[in-house]
Amino acid sequence: MTDRLSKAEIRKDAVQNAVEAAAGTVEQVAKIVTGAVKETATAVGGLATEMFEIRDAARKASKDNVSEIDPPAIGDSPVE
Repeated sequence: MTDRLSKAEIRKDAVQNAVEAAAGTVEQVAKIVTGAVKETATAVGGLATEMFEIRDAARKASKDNVSEIDPPAIGDSPVE
């Protein structure tokens, strides 16, 4: 006795396989996009941290530079 598949069952299997393949592809793309978003957020966060550190260092350098210079006394004229 041979089992024969009906045309409807063959079509159902074909649709099922196509949907499974599409779902697998969507899953792969979602993983790629999610990873890219995560890496982008990490990179932007690192840049922001560096910018804060640069700003703080510039402020400190500016403050240190100003405190090392004696302000001119009242009535002093610039040296030419």
